[in-house]
Amino acid sequence: MKKRELGTSGMLISELGLGCMSLPKDRHEVVEVVATALDSGITFFDTADLYENGANEELVGHAIKNHRKDIILATKVGNEMNPDGKTWHWNASKQHITEGVKASLSRLGTDYIDLYQLHGGTMEDNVDEVIEAFDQLKREGIIREYGISSIRPNVIQRFLSKSAAVSVMMQYNMLDRRPEEWFPLLESNGASIVARGTLAKGLLTAEGKERVNKLDSFVAVEQPELGDIIKKLTSSSTNLHAAAIQFALRNDRIVTTLVGARTREQLTDSLHAYEIGYEGLQLDELIKLLPLHNYEQHRI
Repeated sequence: MKKRELGTSGMLISELGLGCMSLPKDRHEVVEVVATALDSGITFFDTADLYENGANEELVGHAIKNHRKDIILATKVGNEMNPDGKTWHWNASKQHITEGVKASLSRLGTDYIDLYQLHGGTMEDNVDEVIEAFDQLKREGIIREYGISSIRPNVIQRFLSKSAAVSVMMQYNMLDRRPEEWFPLLESNGASIVARGTLAKGLLTAEGKERVNKLDSFVAVEQPELGDIIKKLTSSSTNLHAAAIQFALRNDRIVTTLVGARTREQLTDSLHAYEIGYEGLQLDELIKLLPLHNYEQHRI
């Protein structure tokens, strides 16, 4: 498994990362998936305090407890659960961030987080207070680096221009190329992209032709155009799964692309797709079939 540098942090992380939101709820099954990831060379694991109201962090913490020094652990903060335990509201205050990290550390069973991410963001946030909280946690050694998970260009631009953030997590795949417009902005700020949604809800896998029939749209592409695109990609590619992963990694600004897995078999499929790769000229031909859109809201 090849590695790339996270921003200018000096931290090297695997080109494939494990998006932990999709993990099962059974501890034994989670241990199996994580063990498969570790054995394959995956070193980047991403979770969030919001997932399953913190239970996902607990599962990840249990599964990595004997491998903490071998991995780069990422989690997120900013969505505070309501008393009902089912809904949440946005809270980017310094107090919530500093209290949230302590709760995450406890659930993850660790005393530091490698990459702490703001899990969203609005232009109404007190961004200076947010950054002050992250910088303080970094000085104290509680986190090593920080970033933001957002698809809002205006929020991202402001956050990067004022902070020492090393990464931006964004959905990026063959059917959602909106981030490409903002690659130069991230490069000029020395920030990497952590790509999520690599397989577009499974549309970019061998199951794509079946899954697309259950969707009315994906991002800005609606039926029947969406179905036509998936059919063309499937028939024109030797392995769409492999092409999707290679597409996400073809730009150096992408530090890692996350794959989710509920089972060991699902993760193995993505690992195989990564390993076989996809020839560049063939990928160029597939890209000609892809739509290109821009973010319509939250523009700079």
